[in-house]
Amino acid sequence: MPGIFRENLLRGKVALLTGGGSGICRRIAERFAEQGAKVALVGRTQSKLDDAAGAIRATGGEAVGFAADVRDYAALERAMQQTREQFGEIDILLCGAAGNFPAAALGMSANGFKAVIDIDLLGTFNTCRAAYEHLRKPGASVVAISATHAFRPIAWQSHVCAGKAGVDILIKTLAIEWGPQVRLNIVTPGPVADTEGMRRLSPTEEIKQRLTDSIPLKRFATKDEIADLALFLCSDSAQYITGAVFVCDGGSSLGGGMAAVWQVPDLPTST
Repeated sequence: MPGIFRENLLRGKVALLTGGGSGICRRIAERFAEQGAKVALVGRTQSKLDDAAGAIRATGGEAVGFAADVRDYAALERAMQQTREQFGEIDILLCGAAGNFPAAALGMSANGFKAVIDIDLLGTFNTCRAAYEHLRKPGASVVAISATHAFRPIAWQSHVCAGKAGVDILIKTLAIEWGPQVRLNIVTPGPVADTEGMRRLSPTEEIKQRLTDSIPLKRFATKDEIADLALFLCSDSAQYITGAVFVCDGGSSLGGGMAAVWQVPDLPTST
């Protein structure tokens, strides 16, 4: 833990995280709990949520999981209400549910494109809108997990680029509409090690090495580095920050390497 953070930075706060059962968002949930927050994990698979929540409880934290699909507004409303009944008013919302698969636009069905838009963009709207009535006001914080796809066109990722661009402008717009009651910000990771997304997007060692070589810092991010950034944005240290995009990608978005990295014959082109 970097030294700038004091202990129990989120003590007494309640955080709800979509996508919190796995990957980056699970590590963020763990970090929030380590810093004193009570955390509610929301995702589609109850067994994953139970595993993640159990791991947090095993280390002394407070956590629970509620199964809900972010495309289902009513299910999200139930999860928000259950969280409030168990832990109290929600102070922190993290929108982390996302979908991805590598596919060329001409090899992708309309349903495949729509699926990612619905999870990423519609899901972020649903989560924010359903949570608004439960967020403690003022002082509430929302963080959306985006991607460099939002501002950098990447071959084989037209659906994700469109979805994440929508997420970014949605969060900025809500920051205008919901201030001063709620702060909303965006965390934009680049490639993150040991995640399902990178296993899909770098399925061979050759692609992984090409991608690593294209990053100025010559490595993938760790989950801890993304979690620490989210923690900062949800802390009192960031109380004058809203509508901002925080890129944590090792400089990977500074160059044009990723499009070339993924234009290889053995990458899947349809779904």
